[in-house]
Amino acid sequence: MSLRILFILGLIMGFAALMAACEKIVPAAAPEDELLDGPVSGLNYEQSKRFLAGDVAFNDEVFTPEKGLGSVFVATSCGSCHAGDGKGHPFTTLTRFGQTDESGNKFLDRGGPQLQNRAIPGYQPEQIPHGATFSKFTPPANTGLGFLELVSDADILAMADPNDQDNDGISGVPNYGSLPAYVVPFNHSIPKNGKYIHRFGKKAAAYSLLHQTVNAYNQDIGIVSAYDPVDVYTHLTIDPEIATQTVNDVVFYLQTLKAPIQRSQNDPEVQKGSLIFNQINCSGCHKPTLKTGSSAISALSNAEYHPYTDLLLHDMGPGLDDGYTEGSAKTFEWRTPPLWGLGLSTSSQGGQYHLLHDGRAKSIEEAIKLHGGEAAGSRNKFMELSDVEKNAMLKFLHSL
Repeated sequence: MSLRILFILGLIMGFAALMAACEKIVPAAAPEDELLDGPVSGLNYEQSKRFLAGDVAFNDEVFTPEKGLGSVFVATSCGSCHAGDGKGHPFTTLTRFGQTDESGNKFLDRGGPQLQNRAIPGYQPEQIPHGATFSKFTPPANTGLGFLELVSDADILAMADPNDQDNDGISGVPNYGSLPAYVVPFNHSIPKNGKYIHRFGKKAAAYSLLHQTVNAYNQDIGIVSAYDPVDVYTHLTIDPEIATQTVNDVVFYLQTLKAPIQRSQNDPEVQKGSLIFNQINCSGCHKPTLKTGSSAISALSNAEYHPYTDLLLHDMGPGLDDGYTEGSAKTFEWRTPPLWGLGLSTSSQGGQYHLLHDGRAKSIEEAIKLHGGEAAGSRNKFMELSDVEKNAMLKFLHSL
């Protein structure tokens, strides 16, 4: 065998050894069902480019005073409150302030509805005005939001039961609100007295992902856009501090984030827990299955999915009454949070659960026990379960 052939064989063997070593050093990619971020399947090339542009703007863009940050603000980026597109942590919890009735926020001229608790040098953070009530809101996970946006108003109204006609103790209602001038109503909207069903946020105070995103830039980061050109500090109209295309890319990114994938679906105990979840009527509010209507984004169009929410407001009892309203929501009413992705919440919350609207519950079981009002019946039935049954239902919830 020639020296040249021996040399080539040596190179090949060396490269193979190097690759084998790298496989041991570099960790394998996490399974898709362990991740909340990533696009919905079925996007075309142009849509994938838009998704990536929105991803960069959402997760990588950090604002400074030179880029328009402040003068007062809550965070310097979108991703800082939604690590890995997951739930926020108590350190990123927001404070909303207003009043106890549903007549409209009376503190908008004093910084409302959101407290900007940080400021750039030379400015003072906001204080909660005298006479205002307030509530703490932990940032939610972002995944699957495009599917929720496409639930028709007709389907939401079909799940509502304001007079509890079926006598199950559950009487969810929509949160109706006015639309800002820049928001065009969806074709599936069914207005009532000039107001529209809102579906995003702890009390369902935002109509659409555009509405939610524009508010977040303005209220969370102090960034003015062409959609909402009023500066949160001076209350004056100023030039946009972010490109309209960037805002639209972030909206598209949020619309096309994939839905969380349930894990261990074939585990008999998980399946048993799912049955118990339905038997004690947790599914009365946390509806397992919803569907979308038609969409210009074909990957989202006419799809069936499993978010475990009805997007309605429910009376959660005095224990969760924070004395604060948004839109037509009463102080004790909260929108049913989607449960998909629940089992992955600790990944973005520092290894521990911080559940319910303000993160007060440190476990799934604690969150269930704090349910009151319309959820009291299901809570009591959960407490009556045997330990084996409780563990099965908790395992199911961890699988979501």
